[in-house]
Amino acid sequence: MASFSFGSGNAAKLARIPLYALGRVATAVVPRGRLWVFGCGAGVADGALEVWNAARERGIDAVWLATTEREARDAAALGIPTLPKMSWRGFWATARARVVVVTHGFGDVNPYAVSGAFVAQLWHGIPLKRIGLDAPALVRSAFLPGSRAVRGLLAWAYRRSARRIGLIPAASHLVRGRLESAFGIPDASVVVTGEPRVDVLARGSADDRGASARALVAEAQPGIRPDARLVLYAPTWRDGEADPAVPTPDEWRAIDALLARHGAQLVVRSHRLGEGAYAPPEETPRVVLLGADLVPDVTPALPAFDALITDYSSLVYDGSLVPLPTLFLAPDVRSYAESRGFYGTYDEVTGGEQSATWGELLPRLERLLGQDEERERLAEHSRAISARVHAFRDGGSTRRVLDEILARTRKAPTA
Repeated sequence: MASFSFGSGNAAKLARIPLYALGRVATAVVPRGRLWVFGCGAGVADGALEVWNAARERGIDAVWLATTEREARDAAALGIPTLPKMSWRGFWATARARVVVVTHGFGDVNPYAVSGAFVAQLWHGIPLKRIGLDAPALVRSAFLPGSRAVRGLLAWAYRRSARRIGLIPAASHLVRGRLESAFGIPDASVVVTGEPRVDVLARGSADDRGASARALVAEAQPGIRPDARLVLYAPTWRDGEADPAVPTPDEWRAIDALLARHGAQLVVRSHRLGEGAYAPPEETPRVVLLGADLVPDVTPALPAFDALITDYSSLVYDGSLVPLPTLFLAPDVRSYAESRGFYGTYDEVTGGEQSATWGELLPRLERLLGQDEERERLAEHSRAISARVHAFRDGGSTRRVLDEILARTRKAPTA
């Protein structure tokens, strides 16, 4: 079972309402200075790290708010100063900060002290599945789960909270519309700059990116062979439910046999909020795990892979920049469309070629690994996806986002 769900998370937020109220009072009287604070739900990674590096190059005074000891160690290794997020010092830094940079939500920093700051919400991927106000799951709560009043309160709180966001970068005008709808904020707050988090996929040559990515995954997971062809399996989070595509013992054996024929390895990356039983019944070196505990941000690692298997993950859009030949495994597409929903239709992304079982998927994977023409056909489909959702592929999105933050905050008074 997954380790987090909207139901449990929303119930915890309701219990902390008095703390949010006290924080609002405090931030109303504490003057804000020039400090920037950064946080990221995935660790020292993602778009927050890209903007951090660019901000420090311009001499901006900033601090990273760390959630765990590991995050503090990772930051120290990069020369990034940190404060414990949920400490008094973390509260005070957030309360005094002029700019707050997050990737997942206000909980990336000290959530009780955000009011009054300029918030740059970088987000963490182009949404395929509906998010925010567009997703019914947003207002689920383990506390009085059947109460319409509780759901209404949560929706109101989300809208009110989202109004604090000063900037969300969008990959394109198509994505801009999704973000405006999901966050319920004015279009002036959503700017088509490209996503800082994927600038790494445009730096250097394709060969250089591939070599760096292979070195990254090999260091993180020693079980990855340097000569293997790598297939990334990345199922999305299902709000506390188990992944219905976890292979059966017979399917694991068929997968292993296919990998052996092609000198390949299946690299399984479950969502950071989820856990799955992804261990084959018989131990095999051809299936390895590459969870967020090993690589917090998988984006820089994408050029290491020969193919991607996913369902509804935003990695399909990130991988399109490589471009990665992609196969879709979605056994619950009908129920998922009813309960969560998609932006557009699923067929628009998959080309109508999704599989419902591993038995259906494996012949497609066999062709992908065995036929150059099939690999190129699927890579061309990824390029077409990229052309639809990415307005920029030049590696300059971080600079554009930072310029936008600076332009908007220069208009605000500083203590």
